[in-house]
Amino acid sequence: MSDATKSQSQLQDDHLEGPEHPAAVPAIEVREAEAETGTEVEDDGTKEENPPPLPPRPTPSTSPTNALNIGSVGFRSPHASIRPRLQATTTTALSRTDIHTQSYQDGSRETYAASRQSSPPPTSWGGWSSIRRLKTQEASESASIRSYAPTLGTGGDVESLLGGFSDQEQTPDWNILDAQLEEIGLQQNDPPEYDQVLDDFDQEFDEIDSLDPEERTEEKLLARWQAKRKHFLILSSAGKPIYNRHGDDNLISGYIGIVQTIISFYEGARDQLKGFTAGGARFVIMSQGPLYLVAISKLGESDSQLRVQLEALYMQILSTLTLPNLTHLFSNRPSTDLRRPLQGTEPLLSALADSFTRGSAPTLFSALECLKIRKSHRETINNTLLVKRCDSLLYGLVVAGGRLVSVVRPRRHSLHPSDLRLIFNMLFEAEGVKAGGGENWIPLCLPGFNKNGYLYMYVSFIAAEDQDDQHESSQASQHDEIAVLLISANKESFYDLRTMRDAVVEELEKNGSMAIIRTAIRRGRFAATDIVPGTVLHHFIYKSRANVQFVMPSYEPHFTTLLARRRLLSLYHTLHAGVHAKNAHLKVHHCISRSSVSLAWITPSFELYGVAGPSASRNALAQSANKVVQWARREEERIFIIGGAVF
Repeated sequence: MSDATKSQSQLQDDHLEGPEHPAAVPAIEVREAEAETGTEVEDDGTKEENPPPLPPRPTPSTSPTNALNIGSVGFRSPHASIRPRLQATTTTALSRTDIHTQSYQDGSRETYAASRQSSPPPTSWGGWSSIRRLKTQEASESASIRSYAPTLGTGGDVESLLGGFSDQEQTPDWNILDAQLEEIGLQQNDPPEYDQVLDDFDQEFDEIDSLDPEERTEEKLLARWQAKRKHFLILSSAGKPIYNRHGDDNLISGYIGIVQTIISFYEGARDQLKGFTAGGARFVIMSQGPLYLVAISKLGESDSQLRVQLEALYMQILSTLTLPNLTHLFSNRPSTDLRRPLQGTEPLLSALADSFTRGSAPTLFSALECLKIRKSHRETINNTLLVKRCDSLLYGLVVAGGRLVSVVRPRRHSLHPSDLRLIFNMLFEAEGVKAGGGENWIPLCLPGFNKNGYLYMYVSFIAAEDQDDQHESSQASQHDEIAVLLISANKESFYDLRTMRDAVVEELEKNGSMAIIRTAIRRGRFAATDIVPGTVLHHFIYKSRANVQFVMPSYEPHFTTLLARRRLLSLYHTLHAGVHAKNAHLKVHHCISRSSVSLAWITPSFELYGVAGPSASRNALAQSANKVVQWARREEERIFIIGGAVF
């Protein structure tokens, strides 16, 4: 018998014995205590358990010092009970404060339970590091992410920053951007740990074995190999190493075996392995027939971006072997050592891999950059190529400093951007072609055009300096070279293409087109302030989707060093991954970091990516973006090749 029931029985006995009934009042007190504890005594002596009443709903505090409580869905009042509040949704955790959601750049999300003392794993990119510092403070339910954006803390002109731009002319592009900016998602990127990733980036391209013989120990070589931010490995399905950017076979043979074992394990389970994360690096694996291509990156690139780079390396291999030859080699002997057939192509693969590590805008945006000249001047060059064309010509190109000047092609054929990137890598990144002299005859496969056969390319380099100016510069930079490329399907057309080249160069010198090209090279890229005077933009990239071409200003004065350019390209990688993620439906993506404010603007006709300083406001950034779009549409026929010359 419980204490409460026993006390009630004794009180009833006392009531029967005395006429004064002194126990009546204590009996009421007992019943009141029982009501407070949620216990009712029935007539038969049993108890019924009732749930305690819910605590009163806490009143949210309106203190200006409140901040977001990262890790919980709601906001906590300073006077609220520490008891977890009941939730309307079903969960396996004790409360919603134990639920953490991790979002990734590819659009996927991972939800997991954790204790109050635990915290979500740190994000490498796009983390809320500045807001996380405010997690111990309190916030009202009216607070928002926008309240803590660094560029919006002006304390004065709030209406001009968060409202419409009523003081200027409302163009259609402006209205679209203004409407979309109201729905953008703010993202904080460039976390503090990213600075450590890029420490000593200038040494990234040093050879592993570039040590004194006394210091060249296996431990030091392995430490230098592991310190590299990016690796590319190519191996056969039998585990034979084919190519690796850093280190020799003795150093990486063990790692090649581990990678091949992991891939084979998943293939045996009929579950293709596409990527995983280990040791602070992202591993992305691509299978192409008998080849496995592996990218290992600590630079924060997304899986799709790394996969595009692996695809380019695979295309470089096909440009040497063609797909039928590659398939034939491994069908007869699966353990074939492919390094012998690929002998001599290592510089091309390494130059391509290094361009990805430095940051390659053409590869990231899958587009080409053209030399900016007048439309009439470009038409003159096109007409010269058409008039002097020989019968065996398939494609004719004029390239200056890695930028396309002119192209002639058959009416129903076009060059794929990936094929042109392979050609530009061969001509302007690797040193083998130019080392052969002024002209070269190169058989190659263009996989985007036809991966089953070879084409034959005649290449001739022309000095970018006038003869009168050659004494001022002993040799031109590799990015200031002018090249005439003539491609044919006939392997016996070398002399015909050479004759055509001589006639084209002579005519270009006569009509002044060659001088115009040289002047454009010396002038270099324009500055962002030349397009929008007084703009807050430090750099931007505008891509025309219809023409598969892009234009960008000079890197100077903000991105003159290798490290600064790598940081810029990493920011573009983050923006590109955000708007092109599988599950993303963003049209405008606004990112804020400690060192910059950036914007990505996507429409069916163009893509615009812009980077400004950390103090730039959203108003100024949107104005500059709108003016860049207007300029690009006005100058479209100068900065892009529209259609080209056809025959």
